[in-house]
Amino acid sequence: MMSMLVVAAIVAAVALGYKTKINIGLFAIAFAYLIGCFGMGLSPSEIIGMWPLKIFFVIFSVCLFYSFATVNGTLEKLAEHLIYRCRAMPQLLPFAVFFAATLIAAMGAGYYTVLAFMAPITLLLCERTGMSLIVGGMAVNYGALSGANFMSSQSGIIFRGLMTNAGISDNQAFINAAGIFASTLIIPLLVISAFVFLAGHGRALKASAFNATAPEPLNAQQKTTLWLTLAMMAIVLAAPVASIVLPDNATVSFINAKMDIGLIASIFSVIALLLKLGDERKAMATVPWGTLIMICGVGMLISVAIKAGTIAILASWIGSSIPPILVPVVFGVVAAFMSIFSSTLGVVTPALFPLVMPIAQSMGIEPMILFIAIVAGAQATSISPFSSGGSLILGSCSNDKSRGSLFPQLLFKAAPIGFVAALGFNLVLTFVL
Repeated sequence: MMSMLVVAAIVAAVALGYKTKINIGLFAIAFAYLIGCFGMGLSPSEIIGMWPLKIFFVIFSVCLFYSFATVNGTLEKLAEHLIYRCRAMPQLLPFAVFFAATLIAAMGAGYYTVLAFMAPITLLLCERTGMSLIVGGMAVNYGALSGANFMSSQSGIIFRGLMTNAGISDNQAFINAAGIFASTLIIPLLVISAFVFLAGHGRALKASAFNATAPEPLNAQQKTTLWLTLAMMAIVLAAPVASIVLPDNATVSFINAKMDIGLIASIFSVIALLLKLGDERKAMATVPWGTLIMICGVGMLISVAIKAGTIAILASWIGSSIPPILVPVVFGVVAAFMSIFSSTLGVVTPALFPLVMPIAQSMGIEPMILFIAIVAGAQATSISPFSSGGSLILGSCSNDKSRGSLFPQLLFKAAPIGFVAALGFNLVLTFVL
């Protein structure tokens, strides 16, 4: 009975957030308190203790440091330079957009930030070059998603935190996150390649001619920011990679044990401030507070669900009702439908990741497959106009005519194609791993 109540609370929090446009995390906190304290007899201190402090600190610290590159224009300037380099080969423009979005997001800008400044650039390029709106929209959307999934970027850090909360070691969480990043890089590349080389979009682009104005070079402040960002990424990635390559080396194990991306990012934020790379108040305002509240609030409600035994019941039901070979596909389908109306980071992964280990252990499935299936499925439908990514792309259209043309393409073409590609990939992955 209590498990059903918690499931109903999760659904209600998502529905209320979607309907009222109030942060889902706030509803989740309220439900966690009411159900936990008055339904399950937990103390208020226990409920407050369910706030995922480590995830909160890591996301805050990393986003604060990366926000300097956004505030001083480094990332936007970098995107302009990357796209300008492709002017001599217009048929490769969709790939240039995709990799530019991937690189900028991987450097810490995050999914929404990249879409906010790259979607208008991409749609303008579509008008000037004849690039299909759907190809441009998919390139910038899935590129931003893929880059954000990089192990040291915003989404990748969240995935790693959720995995460690589910009982996975830091090294294995890093490997799983690398698998998610690689998968979400491969899937859209295959889809975009099919559009460009098989559906005739490449020929149309090759026949077009467009004038690209050379962007201004990076100034001294932006160059320093770029080098500082690359230095932090190198430090953050070097330790876990060295630990995986040299698992028995005592020195490497000691250094890796002392590494924490949140604390490292805090040091780099201080360095950025001392070097005057950006205004502190503007950088602080750029931190995605809404996303933080949503992730942590839903995390509290999921913790209540774990305490009530809901996760164990769901895992048991899936384990007894679905053949092992179809489990990744089912996870992908559920994640995709959840993602149409809710956030992958704030709702889908916090709700589904805790199910992975019990199911993987009981059915003999490699956990990485299920983690990839969830993220790939959820992000496949993020281009739906009802989802945050699709709505941002629509909002970037320069006129109502383009917006009216793009809406059905995103809903009836881009989202279904992404969905089918993700499910096919999940099925292939089941046989490979």
